[in-house]
Amino acid sequence: MTKQMLVNYIAEETGLTKADATRALDAMMNGIVEGLKEEGKVALTGFCTFATQKKEARQGRNPRTGEAVTIPARVAVSIKAGAKLKDAVN
Repeated sequence: MTKQMLVNYIAEETGLTKADATRALDAMMNGIVEGLKEEGKVALTGFCTFATQKKEARQGRNPRTGEAVTIPARVAVSIKAGAKLKDAVN
């Protein structure tokens, strides 16, 4: 499902206009991003939990040449599905 398809679904389910549904979806996504930046975790109970994980710099290899490369440190985002989501898709 694409973002536009999700906007259409939200508009149909709620009776919002597509513009309002787009703003609502964008606000939700921005809220998740801000929550991850500020607290490192956003829990949508029963649906999923977003969390940040610090990844240290490490040595890797270029698979084509075998040359050693340094992979820089970064912050990764993990998503863990909640019980209601797992039950809904199974």
